[in-house]
Order: sequence, then structure tokens, then C-alpha cells
Amino acid sequence: MDSSRIEIGKRLKKARLKRDLTQDNVATKAGLNTNYYACIERGEVNASLEKLHNIIKVLRVKSSDILPY
Repeated sequence: MDSSRIEIGKRLKKARLKRDLTQDNVATKAGLNTNYYACIERGEVNASLEKLHNIIKVLRVKSSDILPY
């Protein structure tokens, strides 16, 4: 697995838990399938920038808090 994907996934999970949201909450609000969102958090897939943008909006965080570059 790519270390950037894993790091993004960890940061997404941390932000989600801080907001007391479930993966289903975030996925639904971001217009994603829950299983696909779970794969993003685990670093198993490369999410498009558009999808990451939608997730970041749902989590109400800055992109710099999530993206390691």
C-alpha cells in the first residue's frame, strides 16, 4: 500500500472520530458508498480529489489537516 493513502486514511478517521461520526454518516453526506469510504480510511484505494474534497467538507476540516503534501 502507498504510505500517502494510509496517512490520508488515518487523518480522515481521526477527524471523523473527533466529530463523533460513523463511516456511514460521512459516506452518505459525501455521496459515497459506505464500503468505499471504509476502503479510503484503510488506505486501500486512491480516492479522487473530488471525493476527498467532499469528505473534507463533511468533516469540516482544512485540506491541509488531511493531505500530507
